[in-house]
Amino acid sequence: MSLDPSYLEYPRRRRGMDHDLYPWSNLFDRPAVSWPAGKGVAVCIVVSLEWFPLTPADKPFRAPGHMQTPFPDYRHYTSRDYGTRVGFYRLLDAFAAVGAKVSVAVNAAIAQRYPAVISEIIAAGHEIIAHSIDMNGTIAAGLEEEAERALIGTALDVLEQATGTRPAGWLSIARSQSWNTPRLLAEAGVRYMCDWVNDDLPYAMRTPAGDIMNLPLSHELSDRQIVNVLQQSADSYVRQIQDAYAWLDQESRTCGGRLLPLQVTPYILGLPYRIDAFDGLLRWLKDQDNAWFATGSEVVGATPR
Repeated sequence: MSLDPSYLEYPRRRRGMDHDLYPWSNLFDRPAVSWPAGKGVAVCIVVSLEWFPLTPADKPFRAPGHMQTPFPDYRHYTSRDYGTRVGFYRLLDAFAAVGAKVSVAVNAAIAQRYPAVISEIIAAGHEIIAHSIDMNGTIAAGLEEEAERALIGTALDVLEQATGTRPAGWLSIARSQSWNTPRLLAEAGVRYMCDWVNDDLPYAMRTPAGDIMNLPLSHELSDRQIVNVLQQSADSYVRQIQDAYAWLDQESRTCGGRLLPLQVTPYILGLPYRIDAFDGLLRWLKDQDNAWFATGSEVVGATPR
């Protein structure tokens, strides 16, 4: 039985990287990056502040962490709601204790439903970036361009209305994009996104609508991956972050600045039997003489193009 030749056809296949967004480069061959105050490792924390509708949408795909059991799935819904009502405030206290400013990736629905949470973020001096409309607002290749443009625009508009500032950053649900997403984000005036995870430093993408920076937000170092998916302990999570910092610190002393990005979820690390480990991690990072706590905008602003 012969293979149908069309099976191997891929309209975007070409020499190089199958796209023209940026040229491939070796991290270790690039000019060294210098962070402010001579620090070597930028510790960029992104908190995912999400609202999950009780009825999940399966097109283009169901978001990770969404409802699972028959409607109404109060078990998962209230677990996620715990993050907004309780866990997030524990995280805010932990950040304040070490003077860390973070980026909070906010579903627009959070701003509409819980304006007090938005006020707390702003009062603490943290950055708000856009994280779609709600957790049904996923993006993939099957999403029509106009629908994606409207989703991006609505999320940015709602957050701007709630905060008085248009978000500079964007995090897609599950870091998933369509072929159009970088261009549509640049078109909407977004300065950076956190969806592509193929580096240890931010880098520029060039689209027909203008440039946009990508800040690689490691999936492997997210609490959802380590604690929820791999079912490892909070102590194991802390050890892996410390190991990552130690290696990046070592590299930074000979190769220039490095980025340690942490994606944190309030309903995962904000629980009373995990927050102590995370609080201790933040204090450990603060004590490292080569660490720089920074928001996404600060890291991108300090990265040469």
